[in-house]
Amino acid sequence: MQTLERVDMRVTGADAQRLTPLLAPRSVALVGASRRRHTVGNDLLRNLAPSGYTGAVHPVNPRYDSLAGYRCVDSVSQIPGAVDLALLAVPNRVLETAVRDALEAGARALVILGSAEDEGHGGDVLRGRIAAMAREAQVPVCGANCMGFFNLPHGLRAFASYHPEPLGVGGVTYIAQSGSLLQALLFNDERLRFNLAISTGQELVTSTADYMQYALAQESTTAIALVVETIRDPDRFVAALETACEREIPVIALKLGRTEAGARFALSHTGAIAGDAQVYEALFRRYGVASVRDLNELAATALLLSSPRRPAAGGLAAVLDSGGERELIVDVAADENVRFADISAATSAELRDNLDPGLTPVNPVDAWGTGNDYEVVFENCLNALLADEDTGMAMLVADLSEELDLHDGYLEVCRSVARATDKPVVVMSNYSAWGHRRHALRLAHSGIPVLDGTIASLRAIRHAFDYRDFLARGPVLRPVDPRHSGPHSGPRDAWRHTLAGRRAPLTEDEGYALLRDYGIATPLHGVAESADEAVEIGRAIGFPVVAKTAMPGVLHKSDVAGVALGLADEDALAAAYADLADRLGPRALICEQVATPVEMAFGLVRDDGFGCFLLVAFGGTLIELLKDTQLAMVPIDHDTAARRIDDLTLRQLLDGYRGAPACDREAVVDTYVKLSRLAADVGPLIAEMDINPVFVGPDGAVAADCLIVPAGGVADGRS
Repeated sequence: MQTLERVDMRVTGADAQRLTPLLAPRSVALVGASRRRHTVGNDLLRNLAPSGYTGAVHPVNPRYDSLAGYRCVDSVSQIPGAVDLALLAVPNRVLETAVRDALEAGARALVILGSAEDEGHGGDVLRGRIAAMAREAQVPVCGANCMGFFNLPHGLRAFASYHPEPLGVGGVTYIAQSGSLLQALLFNDERLRFNLAISTGQELVTSTADYMQYALAQESTTAIALVVETIRDPDRFVAALETACEREIPVIALKLGRTEAGARFALSHTGAIAGDAQVYEALFRRYGVASVRDLNELAATALLLSSPRRPAAGGLAAVLDSGGERELIVDVAADENVRFADISAATSAELRDNLDPGLTPVNPVDAWGTGNDYEVVFENCLNALLADEDTGMAMLVADLSEELDLHDGYLEVCRSVARATDKPVVVMSNYSAWGHRRHALRLAHSGIPVLDGTIASLRAIRHAFDYRDFLARGPVLRPVDPRHSGPHSGPRDAWRHTLAGRRAPLTEDEGYALLRDYGIATPLHGVAESADEAVEIGRAIGFPVVAKTAMPGVLHKSDVAGVALGLADEDALAAAYADLADRLGPRALICEQVATPVEMAFGLVRDDGFGCFLLVAFGGTLIELLKDTQLAMVPIDHDTAARRIDDLTLRQLLDGYRGAPACDREAVVDTYVKLSRLAADVGPLIAEMDINPVFVGPDGAVAADCLIVPAGGVADGRS
């Protein structure tokens, strides 16, 4: 069994205090403050002045005596006493000087709005010098090339785009590496209420993970929404996710730029099909992060997950006023893997008692008949569904319009139903063009989220169910550090020594030895250097056998006709060996023939930032064509392994297909878990590991072929 432990990654007071001068300063200096409209210095000043911020504000610009009612100073050094936060709204040509002046004057935090591009020497040079100065002074920096931030409970709007309207204070922390994507939600959807909204920019010093840790220390935070292109501090990011898990604060992530461009450099098939996108998805799955595809889904999921009510056990129940819309949501729910509650006979009977003749008492319920007493009908149907043991949450589906009196009645129904239950109640509109602002805000004030758009809404509901199930599985586990796991190291130390000193890929018989040491089944086999040795090994194993080239540098044997199958006797084996030796060289591996109905594969993917991941796939020689794969972050326990295997498209092959016998699914799960232990012990010393095919049948799983490339080595060839 894999050794696991719970790791305590609590946010300390120091984590919050480190960013307090940046995000909750007692005083602010605005360097580059301006009266000129449509400049960053003017927008910042106009945001600061009416925001309700009670700290001191010091505009810095030698051209003015005063701005917006504040006395101006010529430089930060003229401000009496040190300031907490310096907002630097200055051109790149004077940015380095402005940073130095602010730090020398004792500023405890910086926001750098400009791009920090030095046209004469390249952007990285200037950014590097600025980052070095800030790190030496131990000062947090928002930016460069950011838009600033909002701390709404603190009354601070340190933002470079002027927005005249007040923003409602809530519990969503929104951290985005894109300023435009931050503004899109911040200024356009009043249903979403934030405590913090931060445009991180280039993250020269302070990372997304740092902002997450600060948010997790705030009592007001109910959910964290992220827009990220890259994670610059993987260890701290994982620590923040662990803290979010511990505190049951949901995290929603829109990951930008997920590409597989680097996969073409991989030597193994596994590396070629598991790229950056799958790594992030596996990371997010591990820590219960809701991974979304666009802003509509991000907004809907943040609305739902920041709500104080979480789904109960069970599926979705829905009441609609249209048979056509019922068909639509049933279709989309099937696509998005949202399960509808399997209501009881008693619940169906109660629905029947309330529905007009001809309407079917099933879930989802089309409850619109004659329209007589529709409020009573809809309320009774929703109450009946919510009382059912298999209902986790309930939804009223209606394309709300403020022009229809009918929909005022729907609002009252939802409020009444929500008061009578502790399960979530939501309203969904199939059309995402938001024409029901007043209705949506009224329901939001009553704790009833209004979700827009069929796909985005149902994906948000699936995320809510997934997060519920994630929390029910208990604490996130991590492997014990191999360096501190006690005297019983098993095979770990010997293989760490072997792999650390190795440059060339392991031979296949060496790979078999590594797998067997971790309890993974391999074929009976032997290495032959001559025809006589090959025949002797075949006789000892028992025919039929397989002969495979074992020459160094031949990584994918089937690509060079390096495998001979079904050798039924000594003559066939001798002939096959002679052919392999003549074309490829004398070293050959003679293995027992394993015949099973299903071929699968496993592989190690090692990410420089986040560590080891293990892929499971169907396909054998067709793995790259089928691309039926799942990836999980190490460590992998039994339940995780079983879920990833069940998520494979071709999973039904394991149950027997078209008369084939059922396979030993538990053996596949066991192999996945044992490979996780191997990866936890020696994965950092392996660049690539491809175990393909793995033959799976009624009597178990056998790893028939393996390619293992040490991390410090360079393969001799790609064939």
